[in-house]
Amino acid sequence: MTEGREDPHHEGAEFVSGKEAAALLGVKRETLYAYASRGLVRSEPGGAGRERRYSRDDLERLKARRDARSGHGPVAAGALRWGEPVLESALTAIEATGPRYRGRPAVLLAEAASFEAVAELLWSGVLPERPPRWSVAGLGVRLASLTALLPEGAPPLVTLALAVPALAAADPDRFNPAPAPELVRARALIVRMAALAGAGLDVEQVRPALAEADVAGALLVSLGAPATARARQVMGRALVLSADHELNASAFAVRVAASAGADLYACVCAGLATLSGPRHGGMADRVEALVTEVGKPERARAVVQERARRGEEIPGFGHPLYPDGDPRAAALLAAAVEHAPRSPRVRTIHAIACAMRDAGRERPNFDVGLVALGAALGLPPRTTVAIFAVGRAAGWLAHAFEQRAAGFLLRPRARYVGP
Repeated sequence: MTEGREDPHHEGAEFVSGKEAAALLGVKRETLYAYASRGLVRSEPGGAGRERRYSRDDLERLKARRDARSGHGPVAAGALRWGEPVLESALTAIEATGPRYRGRPAVLLAEAASFEAVAELLWSGVLPERPPRWSVAGLGVRLASLTALLPEGAPPLVTLALAVPALAAADPDRFNPAPAPELVRARALIVRMAALAGAGLDVEQVRPALAEADVAGALLVSLGAPATARARQVMGRALVLSADHELNASAFAVRVAASAGADLYACVCAGLATLSGPRHGGMADRVEALVTEVGKPERARAVVQERARRGEEIPGFGHPLYPDGDPRAAALLAAAVEHAPRSPRVRTIHAIACAMRDAGRERPNFDVGLVALGAALGLPPRTTVAIFAVGRAAGWLAHAFEQRAAGFLLRPRARYVGP
């Protein structure tokens, strides 16, 4: 695998003969050769004379796109429901080993690179040799005015949903699309989101959080957790693994906003609004409720069995893209156990995962990993999603930049089924 880029002939890719490829597409061999020459289908030597073999993945993607353009409604509709890819992107590829950011395994990046460096990688395609230092001039918003509008004890997602539009209103230059000031704006926005995330919980922590040297430290302080060197490292790992996950619901919402010419703040607002749903970022609250229900590790097996008897799901387990388990969750669970092996909530989460495994059930997904890490860091209830939001903002901004560069409006058609 070449560093920083996907190897077009990666191990595990399935290639078929020219005859099979042409039949799959329903075209003549000459048309197949034309597709290959234009780079739409990868090929490799077939081992016999001049015969070549063709990538089945590329063939199936090409067929899905062609069918959708031809008005095959069911194919196009299925593409929006965990189906075939509908957009081209150079940001993140999802594999069995986890997401790859610009060709680099996210799980390995989380161990070796800072969150700021990974954000720059997503935005530019280049991983900085040294961890960048992002600096901002103030909060960018009147803190007293912001907190006056927040309900008492407002959780981070509510705070951020109010804070980001306030930051936008205070930035008269936000409609300037020039790349250099937009990158400055993107960095400042993430730092401010991290510092403001806990404003509804303890406003006194906001300014000390903004003074921290990195985003991980800012988020820890904002949420009222000790920003020790080890905690900062663990938080940074979680932020990196949160950064992007291809065309998930919130990223798609961001791309729709960006395609319409919305400014960066508005794009992030679209992501936050989507993240708030119980089937996306809100899943973390459901996992926390499960951990509270179980209470202690010894009850994990009984709760899993009782839920199965009642036909109820176990929130936070199973992922359509990782049938053998979410590698991001495994990394976060391991980090949580290592950081706080005696934490009652960490031990309970680990016990639930073991009970699910022993029952032959689904493996934990990213939400379970995040909740475990939040417990290990001693974060207050309902704050784990702040890690998700701040980390994912890096990916949202990358998607906004990429969609702007694509230059077209995202406007799918509906298949009318009414009277």
